[in-house]
Amino acid sequence: MSLETGITQAWQRQAWWLWLLWPLSGLFALISRLRQLSYQRGWRQQYRAPVPVLVIGNITVGGSGKTPLIMALVTHLHSRGLKVGVISRGYGGDEAAMPLLVTPQSLPSQVGDEPCLIVAQTQVPMAVCPNRQQAIETLLTAHPDIQLIIADDGLQHYALARDIEWIVVDASRGFGNQQLLPTGFLREPISRLKDATVIWHQTPDTVASKDKPVATQHKRQNLPTYAQVDSHLANALTMQLQPSALTPLLPAEDYLPLLKQQDREGMLDSAGIQDVTSAKPDKATVHAISGIGYPQRFFTTLRNLGLTVIEHPYPDHHAFTWTDLSRYSEYPIVMTSKDAIKFRVLAEQQLQQMLAEPLQQQALSALLARLWVLPVEAQLSTACYETLQRQLKAVGLPL
Repeated sequence: MSLETGITQAWQRQAWWLWLLWPLSGLFALISRLRQLSYQRGWRQQYRAPVPVLVIGNITVGGSGKTPLIMALVTHLHSRGLKVGVISRGYGGDEAAMPLLVTPQSLPSQVGDEPCLIVAQTQVPMAVCPNRQQAIETLLTAHPDIQLIIADDGLQHYALARDIEWIVVDASRGFGNQQLLPTGFLREPISRLKDATVIWHQTPDTVASKDKPVATQHKRQNLPTYAQVDSHLANALTMQLQPSALTPLLPAEDYLPLLKQQDREGMLDSAGIQDVTSAKPDKATVHAISGIGYPQRFFTTLRNLGLTVIEHPYPDHHAFTWTDLSRYSEYPIVMTSKDAIKFRVLAEQQLQQMLAEPLQQQALSALLARLWVLPVEAQLSTACYETLQRQLKAVGLPL
């Protein structure tokens, strides 16, 4: 188990020894506050883009559902005729080569896994760079007709001025012990929520109803009291991640003809080409691989689908290798869409190597047939879209 995974699990169970790190949290709070004040007071200069900027982020470490939310917003705004662009830090990519435009041909090792996923799903113009100003300038140079820029996970990047802020809060995860890093998993104090539009990412068991108001749920989940002040607003501005049907990492028609063509010994013919649909998990035991910020959400979703899950959590943005799969035998292997971005590249590399050295075709075919992806889609409440429409109108972008 990596150090990152160990600390993440300690945060989840609120381990007592984390309080030994409290002095470091105090130092972190001081540095963060001074940095924020330096931009608010004008001691350091902010960059303001020539078009409105919507920042989507969170105040916690780990996944909260930002990427599916961004994809849902891009799809919605495109359907309304608004020209949208997205920027990101490009974590996990080649920072020395940035700023870079993200294309459908971009690799996770170049631009990061989340940007690859966003572009693959939405075809939105996108640029990555740790320096958000450079990312925006690169994006607008290539796409000068963009009317709105969505900044992925730039909430704490105060060098970038923003017109709208959306903070995603995972209602089922809450805020743990409500302490800043490293004692807790907060990047900023909970009071930061007062200054932004808060989108509550809820799971079906946390969705409010007439019989179970959202304020009551917040109390059960140990959320702060003042987050319950406007329970109607908290109830209205919600999102859920809805899973789609499991899909193969690579469709059989993409690789079986290639392997069969190189099957000089006739092994595939003699053994029979495995029908991928027969390997689809259905109320079965599966290996669940997750390299996202909060893997427990993924594991829980699989269990809710009726699967028996063998958990394999990895650090967020983990640099997977093909050999990582070799230890998971017998059962199907299910991964997130974000991790699938990397594994597709690795699978295609394996296929190319197999074409050059046609050995072990049957083993590769059998492994590819066991690799499955669970796509999810963000579903936003009507009030989220109504709020967005009002905010865009306020910055001169009526839909």
